Amino acid sequence: MVEKFHAELKGLKKKVLEMGELAKDMLQKSIEALKNQDTELADWVLSKKKEIMDMDEGIEQRALTLLTLYQPMAKDMRTIACILKMITYLTRIGRYGKDIANVAKELSMRPHIAKLVSIPYMADIVCGMIEDALKAFETEDLSLIQDFVERDDSLDALRYSIFRECVTYMMEDPKNIKRCAHYIMIARYLERCGDHACKIAEKVHYMVTGERVEIK
Repeated sequence: MVEKFHAELKGLKKKVLEMGELAKDMLQKSIEALKNQDTELADWVLSKKKEIMDMDEGIEQRALTLLTLYQPMAKDMRTIACILKMITYLTRIGRYGKDIANVAKELSMRPHIAKLVSIPYMADIVCGMIEDALKAFETEDLSLIQDFVERDDSLDALRYSIFRECVTYMMEDPKNIKRCAHYIMIARYLERCGDHACKIAEKVHYMVTGERVEIK
């Protein structure tokens, strides 16, 4: 009975990692689509909306079934609790990728302003955080997430920098207003995805140690 439970829990963790990779890919490729004005890649991101929603529902159902059938304790219980939180954060990351993909399609016909300001750099930081949070979940190596406070602070600074720069471009030429308004919103989306990576890291820390931390 115990061996069967742990086999099923291992399989569930694998599905969470697959979902995490999909969420990260949706975000990463949405930024690539925006940067390269690639509408086909944007359409790929949009096509994954149902898949990530189905993964969310399927993993939740499997996790609740494990809770009901086996009534796990201690770390096993924390692992399932972590999974139930993680899938919500991952779904939201995927949805932000979808939103950015829609913007990428809308902005595909005219050249970018200032090479997208610092948005690609900001996206690299966010995707790195998501990747490290997922690795920490898989390996229980908490050193992967120990600098998340500093990385989150960098994202906050970049968001405000992008905002200030975009306001300058909008004041210089009203024709820049629509495009820069989208840039400001995308920076906000990326900041929120970084926040979700921090929340995943918090849950992973609790899963491994039984201690709650706050990353902000």
